[in-house]
Amino acid sequence: MKQTNDISQLQDIASQVRRDILRMVHGAKSGHPGGSLGCADLLTSLYFSVMKHNPDFAMDGKNEDVFFLSNGHISPVWYSVLAHAGYFPVAEMATFRKLHTRLQGHPTTMEKLPGVRVATGSLGQGISVAVGMALAKKRDNDPQTVYCLCGDGEMNEGQVWEAAMFAAHYKLDNFIGFVDRNGLQIDGTTEDVLSLGDVGAKWKAFGWEVLEMNGNDIAEVLATIATAQTFAGKGKPIMIIMKTIMGKGVDFMEDKHHWHGNFPSDAQLATALAQLPETLADY
Repeated sequence: MKQTNDISQLQDIASQVRRDILRMVHGAKSGHPGGSLGCADLLTSLYFSVMKHNPDFAMDGKNEDVFFLSNGHISPVWYSVLAHAGYFPVAEMATFRKLHTRLQGHPTTMEKLPGVRVATGSLGQGISVAVGMALAKKRDNDPQTVYCLCGDGEMNEGQVWEAAMFAAHYKLDNFIGFVDRNGLQIDGTTEDVLSLGDVGAKWKAFGWEVLEMNGNDIAEVLATIATAQTFAGKGKPIMIIMKTIMGKGVDFMEDKHHWHGNFPSDAQLATALAQLPETLADY
């Protein structure tokens, strides 16, 4: 599928991605639909508009933009976007979380799924590898950008803040990160589980350039990333605090932590799919 800046086309892709997420999780009877649905607009924007990337996958990612999913439990959204972007057959989504699949519940490298450069799911590790990739690109004089998505519950991990210090120290201004600030994690709200306070202020205190955006508005996503790109070469890594709605697009899932890691019944799937236009054809 070709890159596009047409907002309506990107919205159509995001709608199909959300359908794929629901069908994958329903078929496996396990998975994490809530955060996946909330981040569909961001990943659609990155892979179909923003990033220079190549489905003829090379692990080293030289001379292309690369993406890391640090909150690896929302793998369904990434798998859908990778499939529609041509990394592997769309039909393979039907194998999600099945025996011997390449589409594990959390992304892994052992199965050699194109698009995946590191196993993620142990929170904090994805962003750590991502800043390492950014340093490698700097030292190789590779002008492309490293993108990385983290969850707000992931901010509970100390390793995240080690990566934050590392990136600021090495002036990794070729790194653009995102915190999915939906305010929910598996056990409830982030404020009840472990209050995060002002997340943007924390990243700024660690020496990062910080922006904010509505992660469920594709036009705003594209505009904010374009602003973030203007900070390249200015000595600071960039973090975008992205407000999203967990379960976005499905009324009974929206803003409910129960859907962090649960699967819809047959009836719930039918209700949810009726709310999302089929735009690229179901797998």
